[in-house]
Amino acid sequence: MAADDRTQEDATLTGRVKRYARVGTAVGGLAARFAGGRVFGLEFDRGEQAVQLKNALGGLKGPLMKIAQILATVPDVLPEEYLQELGQLQTNAPSMGWAFVRRRMTAELGPDWQDVFASFEHEASAAASLGQVHRARDFEGRDFACKLQYPNMRSIVEADLNQLKLIFSVYRRYERGIDPTEIHAELSARLHEELDYRREAANLALYGRMLRREKGVHLPKTVPALSSDRLLTMTWLDGEPLLTFKGKPERIRNAVAKNMFRAWYVPFYRYAVIHGDPHLGNYSVRCDQSVNLMDFGCIRVFKPTFVTGVIDLYRALCNDDEDLAVHAYETWGFIGLEREVIDILNLWARFVYAPLMRDRVQPIQDNEGGVYGARVASKVHQELRRVGGVKPPREFLLMDRAAIGLGSVFLHLRARLNWHRMYHDLIDGYDERTVTARQRTALKACAIPLPG
Repeated sequence: MAADDRTQEDATLTGRVKRYARVGTAVGGLAARFAGGRVFGLEFDRGEQAVQLKNALGGLKGPLMKIAQILATVPDVLPEEYLQELGQLQTNAPSMGWAFVRRRMTAELGPDWQDVFASFEHEASAAASLGQVHRARDFEGRDFACKLQYPNMRSIVEADLNQLKLIFSVYRRYERGIDPTEIHAELSARLHEELDYRREAANLALYGRMLRREKGVHLPKTVPALSSDRLLTMTWLDGEPLLTFKGKPERIRNAVAKNMFRAWYVPFYRYAVIHGDPHLGNYSVRCDQSVNLMDFGCIRVFKPTFVTGVIDLYRALCNDDEDLAVHAYETWGFIGLEREVIDILNLWARFVYAPLMRDRVQPIQDNEGGVYGARVASKVHQELRRVGGVKPPREFLLMDRAAIGLGSVFLHLRARLNWHRMYHDLIDGYDERTVTARQRTALKACAIPLPG
């Protein structure tokens, strides 16, 4: 089968059935082995099965691959062997061919859509889990990025979320460290939002407001006349992949890291909004070390009380204030926490906050070997399993994803900065009422609903 024909297969009912069967077979095989181990005491090689599951997922184009990438950065949701394998999945899946592009553009802009552009590249410049991007140019010489959603994505999202439930249920049969119920609910809500390109355009407008004073961060601008529910056209931003800066002098790497820090955390601490997907494909770097921030589908708007809880926990750890720590966890939505569980959660919190608590220039992680946070996550996993587990609130997912994803970026860059002072530049003088008013104004201006 030719490459174009093979990629078109997922757009047909037969293709989708085959697709789910491949994943279902992999997950079903895992379930059978788990059951055999529990009933008959059979040996179960999680490493081998993790490779099989990664292979089943890695051949797919769609939300299940995106879900796997997010979960690979969240401690204790899946076993360590799975995290290592799923972390290797890449969003640059093979793109769909020109026949799909013509159909999608005709459906969204009409049969004369090619008359709008002086040029439209046939090959996708980027292909990810829910859509692909093509570079185009208008007759005034302006370059655009046209993001096209793949066919039948709503039904695929529903099917993939059901597969995720099965994966979670299999894992929960023998591991009780984390109850993923709320995590599934959060992923479901965010994925459905990502399918709405008009919502993404509103998110982009919101980020334009929130980061308008940040000279080190650049955003594309939406072209409303060339956008729809399944087509988002934006101005094109030139930049290089972050990994090309790994060998640059330290001052350059530090400048990139600082701009990344500001791009993610200015919106969070000043507007209670976070970009939940710091994947390498979602930003690029300019020659002046400023960053281009792209892809605004996975955005989380919090109630400002959640941000207050984040700051409260930081202060609690700095001052060994147990009551404030309990209050912070309860603000986030954790319920019924006993002292032992709080101590375990604080193991992870102390790791995440550690570089912020020391007023000195330092790397993001003292031991730069391995995956960011893997050793601490393993310890937290063991301890939570021992005490019977915990059910994290859904708001916790993308905040944790952002922290670990950015930590990995800073680790790649070998950045050495005073994270403490950068953090205090954001939280000193923090006032929840001011953030609430600022958020309401910004969301209203961009026609985005207030957080429920």
